[in-house]
Amino acid sequence: MASEMELAMKRQPGELERLLADVAPVERVADRIAGRRTLLVGTGTSWHAAHQGAYFLRAAGLEAWALQAADAATDGPRPGSGDALILLSHTGTKRFASEVLERARADAVSTVVIGGIGAPGADVETVERERSSAYTVSHLGALARLATLASALGAELGDLSAVPEAVARVVDGQTAPFEPPPRGLDFVGAGVNQWTAAEGALKVRETSRVFTSAYSVEQLLHGPAVALDDRDALVALDGGGPLSERFGDVVAAAAKCGVRVHTIREQSLGEHLSVFPLTAAVQRIALEAALAVGSDPDAFGFDVPGREEAWDPIEL
Repeated sequence: MASEMELAMKRQPGELERLLADVAPVERVADRIAGRRTLLVGTGTSWHAAHQGAYFLRAAGLEAWALQAADAATDGPRPGSGDALILLSHTGTKRFASEVLERARADAVSTVVIGGIGAPGADVETVERERSSAYTVSHLGALARLATLASALGAELGDLSAVPEAVARVVDGQTAPFEPPPRGLDFVGAGVNQWTAAEGALKVRETSRVFTSAYSVEQLLHGPAVALDDRDALVALDGGGPLSERFGDVVAAAAKCGVRVHTIREQSLGEHLSVFPLTAAVQRIALEAALAVGSDPDAFGFDVPGREEAWDPIEL
């Protein structure tokens, strides 16, 4: 029987086609963002989406930056007078995200909330709440809303209509199952795809508990690369862009050190939109890693005895 994660992944092309064609919701809120410094706030997967959305909005000429919800809720930067806030939350129930939103509204900050269908306070909805703990379609749904919002503000990201088919090729494609390495699995990306790499590492951890890390290409080069050897695997996400040549050099050096390198290249859509198929690719790796080690990709680790008792009482 297919897992809920796999079923959600298979829905992604259809959901993306729907969301990318449905521009009215983002057009209704675009004037809240236009011309303002914009802080994008999220937690976990939504924090990765916040960084990718900031790349999209900077392509529209905005000053846009991502923040962890916990930082924005405590002593970190926060939106002020004249700024805008985009809050990303699949469920609308996370503790620090809710605090950030409450404070921003009290300070009369212009806000946009992107969340799942039925999520409390969502201005722009994405998809139905997922039944798997490993969020996939809701993440790409949020990216779709961010891409159409950036486009409404003047960004030229590429051919958005080509995105669903590119994702379908990944989800439905036939490849050899991914086998986790004996020691560590690293993801690396350049530019906007350093956050796709981070999402890949998170998804593998969530689904299979395999030891994973994620780096930007320069971050990997200046230190962590020296620890790689033939016990490790490296997933290299090449979406093109100005760092692509540098990226290729680093990946080639890792292979010479005996590292098992999996290069996933998607340059047909341009660097910004490459995040969609490359994200689907790392989701697939996470699912296959879970199957390889015999874990439940939907369970958030609670299929391991004692784990739920340890982590579930902590307020999220």
